[in-house]
Amino acid sequence: MTTTPDGLGHNAATFREDWLEGLADAYARTLRRVPGTYGVVGRHVPRSGKVAVVIGGGSGHYPAFAGLVGPGLADAAAVGDVFASPSAEQIYRTAKAADGGAGVLMSYGNYAGDVMHFGLAARRLAAEGVETRTVLVTDDVASGPPPVEGQEIDPSRDRRGVAGDFFVFKVAGAAAERGDDLERVAALAARANAMTRTFGAAFSGCTLPGASEPLFTVNKGTTELGMGIHGEPGLRTTRSLTATELADELVDNLLPELPRPPEGGGGRVAVLLNGLGRTKYEEMFVVFRQVNRRLKEAGLTPFRPEVGEFVTSFDMAGVSLSVMVLDEELAQLYDAPCDTPAFRSLPGVRGDADDVREAAGVPEEQPQAGPSGADLPVTAALQAALDLVAANEGELGRLDAVAGDGDHGIGIVRGLRAAVAACRAAEPGPAGDPRSAGHALLAAGLALADASGGASGALYGALLAETGAVLVRAPDGASCTTGLLAEAVGAAQRAVSELGGAQVGEKTMLDAVDPFRAELAHRTGEPLGVAWRAAAEVATKAAAATAELVPARGRAARMGDLGYGHADAGATSLALIVTAVGASLG
Repeated sequence: MTTTPDGLGHNAATFREDWLEGLADAYARTLRRVPGTYGVVGRHVPRSGKVAVVIGGGSGHYPAFAGLVGPGLADAAAVGDVFASPSAEQIYRTAKAADGGAGVLMSYGNYAGDVMHFGLAARRLAAEGVETRTVLVTDDVASGPPPVEGQEIDPSRDRRGVAGDFFVFKVAGAAAERGDDLERVAALAARANAMTRTFGAAFSGCTLPGASEPLFTVNKGTTELGMGIHGEPGLRTTRSLTATELADELVDNLLPELPRPPEGGGGRVAVLLNGLGRTKYEEMFVVFRQVNRRLKEAGLTPFRPEVGEFVTSFDMAGVSLSVMVLDEELAQLYDAPCDTPAFRSLPGVRGDADDVREAAGVPEEQPQAGPSGADLPVTAALQAALDLVAANEGELGRLDAVAGDGDHGIGIVRGLRAAVAACRAAEPGPAGDPRSAGHALLAAGLALADASGGASGALYGALLAETGAVLVRAPDGASCTTGLLAEAVGAAQRAVSELGGAQVGEKTMLDAVDPFRAELAHRTGEPLGVAWRAAAEVATKAAAATAELVPARGRAARMGDLGYGHADAGATSLALIVTAVGASLG
């Protein structure tokens, strides 16, 4: 047994048997092992008079293929060793176990080994009087030119099958479930394949069971566009992409390839954003947001979109985008119910994302903060703070990662954006009126806490809101003096201390807030701008001095001496904010 980099020990010689047995144990209500075979069949088969849909391929791609066995989808799956086709014998035995007397449809990705072994199994079944049909999946646009209509597919030349096989299997399974005969099931599966295109991108390779090194790699800081699920070469290598850039690449490579939408289809397309094994669901949803926008801009309507793992490659990082252009019948079959270990579709739940969004009363877009040429003082001050903190976002994340999760910079920038937008909407003027400024800060504090989240968001939200609360209570005719601001900052410090339970000296933002407050109070006779900038300098030095402290509060406290030698992220961001505000005061 070898321990792989993910920390799991695998016996490569028994891996296929081990995981299949575990799958059958976990989902005994849905499927069962075919005795003496590396294959599974659904509990619902064999069913007399029903076409059996048999799929298959190598291990390492779960939920393809065994995870898609169940009523309404595949009837059986034959499983090969890692990244290898199942043998003809395994396919034959699996198909025999699923055959209900109405014939067998075999469907699988276009790879040479699969083509040969499924072909041999089909010959053997035919010799025994079992009628078969085959539909190869050829959806990967990066792997070659499209197949020529009427020309037999050549696995050495034509496109390989990747995540689009889910659409083909789903359509075939639904057609068989409703009672279509073998010819019809095969024709519909072939139509689904002809209407499906996939393009993918990878950020890292994968490590096989029992191996200590990756099977293939992607150079750090790059993205491989079009790489196959076994590491087959793609179209080109590019730098690391943002989520939006990646979504644009996926859509840009698919749109020219999509078949013309049929009349009566309403421009509907089935959409699958597939994770290759390591990419997190939250990251995929960010990508899908832009994919959805781009498809709609192209006049297409995503129908029952799916985001998740359908065809993986062990721990490979990356995603692929599959699109199937729908006619009315394909839409009905794709929408039909099914129940498998990896995918369930409930009856009576249909419609595209816009239908659901409209029914729920959710607006298509949320308002975003934008720059304004006439910002009043509080808004201008927070905008300056946002600009400076955003410029230092990476450093704040680095400091936070010493003893936390590294998201402080991201969270504070996100919160300040929301604070600026809220302040811009709430600050009515006139400039210099403390009560007007107070109402704006109250709104900004609530917005920051909501958008930023986490402990830092709550504390910064309280800091702004409590400052605003003091200003709101200012008497008629008062102005924003240094003394009034010093009083407000003092109230805000007390609120933050009570909320977080921290004290000065415990290596938190209070270690910058307290000296800032004290210096501001010391200069109450000076103009606000002069006093504020002097206090900001003191806060900056105090924030840097937190490197000499050992954290004693919050998550960082568990790190003990490991936190020594690095400035506190919260104190540092506070110093940046008050510095930027001071500069905005003129």
